Amino acid sequence: MKTSWLKTSIASLALLVASGAAVAEKASDTLRVAFTKELENVDSYFNSSREGVVLQRAVWDGLIYRDPITNEYKGNLATSWEWIDDITLEFKLREGVTFHNGEPFNADDVVYTVNFVAKEENGVKTQRNVNWMKSAEKIDDYTVRILLKEKFPAAIEFLSGPVSMYPNEYYAEVGPSGMGLKPVGTGPYKVVSVVPGQHFVLEKNENYHDSPKGNPEITNIDIRTIPDVNTQMAELFSGSLDLIWQVPTDQAEKLATMDQFTAMNESTMRVGYLAFDAAGRSGDTPLTDVRVRRAINHAINREELVGALLKGKSKVISTPCFPSQFGCVEEAAVSYDYDPDKARALLAEAGYPDGFEIEFYAYRDREYAEAIMSYLNAVGIKTDFKYLQYSALRELNMKGEVPLSFQTWGSYSINDASAMVSQFFKHGSLDTARDDQVLADLNIADSATDPDIRVEHYTAAIKRITNEAYWAPMFSYNTNYVFTKEVAYTPTADEVLRFATMSWN
Repeated sequence: MKTSWLKTSIASLALLVASGAAVAEKASDTLRVAFTKELENVDSYFNSSREGVVLQRAVWDGLIYRDPITNEYKGNLATSWEWIDDITLEFKLREGVTFHNGEPFNADDVVYTVNFVAKEENGVKTQRNVNWMKSAEKIDDYTVRILLKEKFPAAIEFLSGPVSMYPNEYYAEVGPSGMGLKPVGTGPYKVVSVVPGQHFVLEKNENYHDSPKGNPEITNIDIRTIPDVNTQMAELFSGSLDLIWQVPTDQAEKLATMDQFTAMNESTMRVGYLAFDAAGRSGDTPLTDVRVRRAINHAINREELVGALLKGKSKVISTPCFPSQFGCVEEAAVSYDYDPDKARALLAEAGYPDGFEIEFYAYRDREYAEAIMSYLNAVGIKTDFKYLQYSALRELNMKGEVPLSFQTWGSYSINDASAMVSQFFKHGSLDTARDDQVLADLNIADSATDPDIRVEHYTAAIKRITNEAYWAPMFSYNTNYVFTKEVAYTPTADEVLRFATMSWN
């Protein structure tokens, strides 16, 4: 939304509120929420969007839960766990839990889920979340073991996040497409209806077990996909929405001055970066030359982007991971100061004194992408801009057809460097560098049980990635949440909307 819209519309829309046009949904105990991006599939293993993470945490449970404030691991579907050896985890499962469709939860569900998602041919979108598991085996009805392919010290962290447990009988019958249309989990909310990509209605799970997530207070959650933030704002004013999030900073700042809304800003683990096709998968482009990649790094004014556009709790990032993640050593990164003259000199040295033209892709935050393009244009790099939906851009990336793109990654809120740097630099379908030395270091870092060895090899990988300028890391994100005064909610730094912690004032 532009400033002109703010000036002409906010005041008039506020009149609707003042005149009583807003009808709060507290009376019907229904929280109405907007998603900006279309969610391709509600099945949490077959999407990789933040909206998918939000629904995953509401509808399904994992064996373990990490408290977003204290970072303490707590039992959820498991009551306890122990390492039998370096590649075997044994879990004692919680008894008396039932799925939303009435199926009892037991070891068969864990075994089925793990064995299904661990097989690459079954097509889980984010393989890094599951490909460290080899299989699961049942010891008895409420004891199960998960076998790892190799040592993976981040296993507990992953099991507390993206690895949800599914009902074996139902999932065997309906598969990912059926789960996407009629999701069934054990979580604090059950799904009442799904209009794919458009509308999701959740209802409180009255039989929810004694989970560290807490029992929800609000009965109904009504989520609609509204891509245009101006429309979201208009509906917030008119009373058709109670909560919007990922609100651009200028809008959030204006709304924060109005008595009828609460506006909150919280940091996130999401990193914005430029990805370069250094491996040349998309063809013979200038980006295969390290001097060009370094030139682009010098062309971006990261401080200005953060100060003028992101604001809030965002900060400049120089690493291909989020600094709080274990192994994300900031001192290891080669940083690139904003220096357009040096950028032009490097381009000339690489044989492009007049610059060049290249396709530039993005899927979100058009304003940020356009600012980045202006920096590139200033040093002679002309961009053929292509703005796509996330799922479409991800598929092009996986096929190696994207030379240059503005991307973001929130690591599924996993506080370990393997959830980001290893996601993109281990020769998978999204690896635009294909560097064998980086791969070797990450293989050691991901599997070593000695924390010092992990840090040593993550450090080496980060140093090489940044020295070769395979990416241009730019900034961390913050998220603005705006909701009516009738809603009580405290956001957390992991960028997960937790409906179970929301209530009415």
